[in-house]
Amino acid sequence: MITNDSSFQVSTDQSRLDIPMIYRFLSEQSTWAVGISRPIVERAIENSLCFGGYLDGRQIAFARVITDYATFANLVDVFVVPEFRGHGYGKQLIGVVLGHPSLQKLRRFTLATKDSHSLYERFGFTPPLRPETLMERYFPNIYLS
Repeated sequence: MITNDSSFQVSTDQSRLDIPMIYRFLSEQSTWAVGISRPIVERAIENSLCFGGYLDGRQIAFARVITDYATFANLVDVFVVPEFRGHGYGKQLIGVVLGHPSLQKLRRFTLATKDSHSLYERFGFTPPLRPETLMERYFPNIYLS
């Protein structure tokens, strides 16, 4: 467990994750995974480095990192439950994620965000230096079919 200087705690212990809450948020409230099935959420969690954010033992935040632990990581599924936003928990969560010992000295650490650019800029994220080299296959409504 990784703790911060407040009552907010961050842990990578997957057995502590509130899977029903994570699934509900992603499938119903997120802007990126509406309609995702619970089995897909569970498989994604099983195959990622996950961070749960807890306040008084209750999970209120989540982040997931897809990584090879050597050269690359992609930060995904970052959220703070709406009623707990505005208290700095997202900043603390991202700080712990980026400070994790297994995520140091990676050549590339990526993420995609619709509206949280200023949060991630504080931690050194920038638009791609060479966007002409990046490509993607993107299916935004895949979970709704």
